[in-house]
Amino acid sequence: MQRATEPASPKANGPGPGDKTSPGGSSALPAPTYPGQVSDETPQAGDLLVRIGAIVFLVGALATLATVLPLFLGTKPLPWEFYWVSMLMGAGFLIAGAGVLRSVAAQRRQTEAAAAPSPSGPPGR
Repeated sequence: MQRATEPASPKANGPGPGDKTSPGGSSALPAPTYPGQVSDETPQAGDLLVRIGAIVFLVGALATLATVLPLFLGTKPLPWEFYWVSMLMGAGFLIAGAGVLRSVAAQRRQTEAAAAPSPSGPPGR
């Protein structure tokens, strides 16, 4: 008994030009795929701090742009509150740096734990 080496095609010569049906013959649309690469990494210690720091930094950068732009355009400067919001740029940088340091410390602890010899029995025997 011989087995077919190729799956049977619904049409003898395959799909014709302009045929939008799937090879199975169904007219259902294919499942949408995610447009980017999906990461299978689990979040590590410090990742959340880095993300929060990046968001705070961007808010501060936008506020800095908003406070400097009127100086170049020759318009009335913004209120003093915007200058304080501009300081979020530095705060975001510090938060992200703390997240990186936390991640480094966690990886160092993990490496040291993996390299430490495990006791296999009582010493001296």
